[in-house]
Amino acid sequence: MLTCNEAFYELKSKLQPLYDEREAAAIAHDLLYHITGMDKIKRLIEKDTCLSETQQREYERSLEALLQGAPIQYVTGEAWFMGRMFQVNKHVLIPRPETEELVQWMIDDHKNKSGHIQILDVGTGSGCIPISLKSALPEIEITSVDISSDALDVAKENAKRAGTSIQFLKLDILDTREHNKLGVFDVIVSNPPYIPQSDKHAMHTNVKDQEPAIALFVPDHDPLLFYKAIAALGKGHLNQNGYIYCELDANHGAVCKALFEQAGYDNVALRKDMHGNWRMIRASFSQETD
Repeated sequence: MLTCNEAFYELKSKLQPLYDEREAAAIAHDLLYHITGMDKIKRLIEKDTCLSETQQREYERSLEALLQGAPIQYVTGEAWFMGRMFQVNKHVLIPRPETEELVQWMIDDHKNKSGHIQILDVGTGSGCIPISLKSALPEIEITSVDISSDALDVAKENAKRAGTSIQFLKLDILDTREHNKLGVFDVIVSNPPYIPQSDKHAMHTNVKDQEPAIALFVPDHDPLLFYKAIAALGKGHLNQNGYIYCELDANHGAVCKALFEQAGYDNVALRKDMHGNWRMIRASFSQETD
């Protein structure tokens, strides 16, 4: 059996053809914590402790999956988002820090508002957005939709684990005939697919070949496909002075802003993420709905 120390250095070495040294080390630490329950300091102190037979088998299975390009989050089946652990698998996107910033923007905007707030979450995936919102703002009511039954199963399990009450509904947002299944909301939020197919070649294999394409990519000829659908949905399903919040591709910030303005939305604002990229948009709708 390998010792904890041997397992770490073997992992780090074998992963470096796929990742840089720093990321390979981080993945090795994450996997060994998942397998042994020992953090970096404890493993350093007990570096000569051998893996058990069960841990050794899990280590070998996990290493094989990692070398085939599987993200560490899919290997362990879990990912952190806003201080909470979420179940993830190949049917949902891995939650990312940029999306935490979108959720925090919403929380900051609505935490001091009185009255009942109805929120629609479009393309819920793992459920990280609605669960985090409901945890921070317990009085809100959230409906979350997704086209994928498999993704909804993951989101429902995460909501159950978090003890949050959320209504989940299978729905294709691009099919306007299905919009009549929805009520009227105060806020619509979405992290929709927005990466043009032509950008796929430049992405790391553990994203483009592992995460669900249906949640990532849009046609090159229509990169704002989902924002058009969300803007149209909002005009029929937002209350007066309702809001839309979306994550977006930094390269399409300006045209996405123009899209919402041309659709009749007010106070359309872009916001930069922690890396200085235009990655979020907020729009309000104060006109009379049709």
